[in-house]
Amino acid sequence: MLIAFDSTQQALRTEMLLEYADVDIDIRPTPKEITAGCALSIDFPADDLEQVKSIIHDENVEIRGIFRKINNEYNQVV
Repeated sequence: MLIAFDSTQQALRTEMLLEYADVDIDIRPTPKEITAGCALSIDFPADDLEQVKSIIHDENVEIRGIFRKINNEYNQVV
């Protein structure tokens, strides 16, 4: 799963929040297939989707979307 952002500030804030919640994440460049205002994205395991969505909602994090890669295409799930 991948979270894309419109701002670097929100990406770094989300990184901190997810690390604090012990979600296994990786920071990576935003894939060119996803149009976003920020060059940083966060990868996380699909098993953690509900926890990640809850954190994003509870902390009012602004995201471009959450995407899942299927057959080399990114499909937005949130």
